[in-house]
Amino acid sequence: MSDLLSLADVQAARELLGDVVRTTPLEPSRPLSAALGGPAWLKCENLQRAGSYKVRGAYVRIARLSPEERARGVVAASAGNHAQGVALAAGLLGAASTVFMPVGAPIPKVSATKGYGAHIEFAGNTVDDSLVAAKEFAERTGAVLIHPFDHPDVIAGQGTVALEILEQCPDVRTIVAGLGGGGLLSGIAVAAKAIRPDVRVIGVQATGAAAYPPSLAAGSPVRLPELSTIADGIAVGCPGDITFAHVSKLVDDVVTVTDEDISRALLMLLERCKLVVEPAGAVGVAALMSGAVRVEPPVVAVLSGGNIDPLLLLRVIEHGLTAAGRYLRFTVRCPDRPGQLALLLAQIAEHRVNVIDVLHTRQNPRLRLGEVEVALSIETRGPEHSDKLVEALRASGYPVRFP
Repeated sequence: MSDLLSLADVQAARELLGDVVRTTPLEPSRPLSAALGGPAWLKCENLQRAGSYKVRGAYVRIARLSPEERARGVVAASAGNHAQGVALAAGLLGAASTVFMPVGAPIPKVSATKGYGAHIEFAGNTVDDSLVAAKEFAERTGAVLIHPFDHPDVIAGQGTVALEILEQCPDVRTIVAGLGGGGLLSGIAVAAKAIRPDVRVIGVQATGAAAYPPSLAAGSPVRLPELSTIADGIAVGCPGDITFAHVSKLVDDVVTVTDEDISRALLMLLERCKLVVEPAGAVGVAALMSGAVRVEPPVVAVLSGGNIDPLLLLRVIEHGLTAAGRYLRFTVRCPDRPGQLALLLAQIAEHRVNVIDVLHTRQNPRLRLGEVEVALSIETRGPEHSDKLVEALRASGYPVRFP
């Protein structure tokens, strides 16, 4: 496909969606506004039906199938959000759905997809592996493949997010959104550039799953040899042909963020904004917080999804606290005499630090005779608080070591 979608395509998709999707809220973010020196807003697609923007494109695609095609059923491949969007849309439109998911797909996303009525099959370790299996299933059974990003109807549906943003924040100067396969960013760019050519559209990828930078440099989609990121929703190994054409021609910049950046963003969104967001949904905020991109406010960051496994959320919170300098792990060595541990903990308590756990070890062969090692996990108020504690311990003669 050489031609790009038009604003009319996105507007037609919006008419088709009607009351099917929510017009999600645009919430102000004081922490981001303060950091950027101007208004910053959060487009809360984590509050969309099925927990992400994906239902927009899935519904448009399935709604435009003929009755005969719908009767054959639909098939999709997804790590979770597209799966839920397809399952919900298919149920609303009376079509049977089968979804191929990676073996390690988050349990809550699997359960939710089943809850919307889809039949689940597991295939491979990545979305790309699952997509191969879904295509084979479509060829074998006649089911219609609902691609997670590389189809005009899907892109048009996702672009309705931008129509809402431009209505809710008419003076927006920058829109920042996550980038995996590229369906969301392509749709946003189509609508935003048609209505407001001066608006900058920026895509954000996870460093461990960034297929677009090398693809843009090469001038065509390039497949990554491996993927490694907590942001499973944007862990796509190769851009689509259609989405690559849109991103390369319409998007102003593509940047990357680390898992540590994402963890800090998730923690801020939870703690300061009271919003539960999945890692892929927070990469735009991560880019703004980390300085990975320079923007001109007013800026809108799209929170693309909120379907996070509670167990992952616990790990991310801990990781985010560590990355923010509020969760500290270290070891000290001290004499193996009665009362030494109490003295150490008393000094830590003087700094009003919360001790989370303590491990007291005598059996380490690296220890000298009469010496013990104490491993501590503590919670502090931030990097400065942590530094003061470590300085005080070292001044008292404790050798502080970090893992």
